[in-house]
Amino acid sequence: MPVVDEEVFGPVAAVIAVRDEEEAIKVANDTPYGLGASLWTKNIAKAKRIIPRIESGSVFVNDMVKSDPRLPFGGVKKSGYGRELSGFGLREFTNIKTVYIK
Repeated sequence: MPVVDEEVFGPVAAVIAVRDEEEAIKVANDTPYGLGASLWTKNIAKAKRIIPRIESGSVFVNDMVKSDPRLPFGGVKKSGYGRELSGFGLREFTNIKTVYIK
């Protein structure tokens, strides 16, 4: 199904029923892309346990994926070209050169 197999940009929410937490993590990571993920739960402790296992540049808990110019934004795997926005984004696209003259 393209909506879950491809990197879709737009107001789209794919809802997939899973048996348990392990299957949810497997489904979330079973993609060549990793720009952003949304995790919806009432159990914040469980969300904090799951977040490190999600292969994504950002994880939003109980909210949609979005960007904020104060925060780094970018994906992993085949998503994006590193980080953009914020100081991290500036460094991503900057070549630093040290020059010393005596």
